[in-house]
Amino acid sequence: MSLMKKLNLNLFSLFFLLFFNTISAEEKIISGKAKITDGDTIIINQSKIRLFGIDAPEKKQICKKNYFQFLIFNFKKNYKCGKLSALKLKNKIKDKEVKCFVNKKDKYKRYLGICYLGKEDISKWLVKNGYALAYKKYSKKYLPDEQYAKNNKLGLWDGTFLRPEEWRRNFK
Repeated sequence: MSLMKKLNLNLFSLFFLLFFNTISAEEKIISGKAKITDGDTIIINQSKIRLFGIDAPEKKQICKKNYFQFLIFNFKKNYKCGKLSALKLKNKIKDKEVKCFVNKKDKYKRYLGICYLGKEDISKWLVKNGYALAYKKYSKKYLPDEQYAKNNKLGLWDGTFLRPEEWRRNFK
């Protein structure tokens, strides 16, 4: 390889590293004990963080849960799925240290982040257990977890519900 090609390759590599270091420098880590706002939003050290890539039922949202089946009849009862989602998140986190990787804010000035309890992705846990849904409009990351919950009739999937986005459009 000629000296000129090596120099160009080295310059390109340097530019590439500097460019991507600049992008990742915008990422910020927020960690500490979390207060639960709802099923997809937490507060750590006065920083409000919206869990990226998921959408949980709203606090006032009502869903229907299967509670009895007889032959072809399926009986359902109403429950406060938004409150349940927030409660499940609260019970999961308790007083443990949460670490969030955030990089930008949404239109409500909340950080968007992926948060962890140790090595466990909190959003993945919520979706896989049916307490939140993959927010396909913004990410496809949690679609396999949503499919798992749906296939196993976990959480929201053991009944009927409106997607939170649709509920907000119709009832907020």
